[in-house]
Amino acid sequence: MSTLTQFIRLAALLATLLLPASAAWAQPAKVLKGAQVTEDTLVDMLAIEAPQAAEGGQTRGFRPATSAQGNPARAPGPGKANLMVTFLTDSATLTDDSIKILDTVARALQSDTLAGFAFRVEGHADPRGAAERNMTLSEQRAKAVVDYLVSARGILSERLVAVGKGSSELLDTQRVDAPENRRVTIVTTR
Repeated sequence: MSTLTQFIRLAALLATLLLPASAAWAQPAKVLKGAQVTEDTLVDMLAIEAPQAAEGGQTRGFRPATSAQGNPARAPGPGKANLMVTFLTDSATLTDDSIKILDTVARALQSDTLAGFAFRVEGHADPRGAAERNMTLSEQRAKAVVDYLVSARGILSERLVAVGKGSSELLDTQRVDAPENRRVTIVTTR
């Protein structure tokens, strides 16, 4: 078999393997809403490192399928979770539904898996209205989330930083007023 034929076969194989991944990258990020926000889901999304095996629990070239505690080993997540955290209109006041979501977020952040990480809480807005107002509102909303997690749920303030993104990172560019564009994103920073 010629080198060119081998190259073509290898290129075709790589294209077959990478095409599904590139299609997934092109899809908009999912925004978790209501019952979709669970402690396990958040831990899976926000944990950016696989848990370390106990001493002697890992050999060269082999990673156990379970953690030292006997639980299935978690693969590192994307380090990011988009959440449908809602506020009263044109304010940074959390709704009752959002408080329930944030209570789940707090439990996830206090889990053994995420206890050593810090997070950026990003507030996002859609582009309706003045850009300056959207930026201010998104900052206030991110701060409201951080304040709730710290004061009501005991998350250490050193682990959280609030950042307003305004309308700079739309998830749905076709429908600027889509709810997904008004969200809170939690990003693992370390």
